[in-house]
Amino acid sequence: MPNRSKQMRWIMVVGTIVLVGILLYSSFQQTGKKYEVCMTFHGTSHCSKATGATPEEAIRSAQGIDCELVTNGRDQLMACMDQSPTSSQEVK
Repeated sequence: MPNRSKQMRWIMVVGTIVLVGILLYSSFQQTGKKYEVCMTFHGTSHCSKATGATPEEAIRSAQGIDCELVTNGRDQLMACMDQSPTSSQEVK
């Protein structure tokens, strides 16, 4: 019995290390690109930064932040999100 208990403990330790490694790796992969995006809607401008796995994801995320801050209501938010950003640049 003691050998079996020791073996299970090692399996759990190795499994935990592998799980933590996978979580860390996937977290760093999703935040690979960082962009600053500026949006203008009905004369109001706002710039924000966001990260994403790809440039498109980072830009879309920052655009969403900006649009939420310069619009009132869902209809305006949707109209703002359909527009192209005033500017976007990668942040190092």
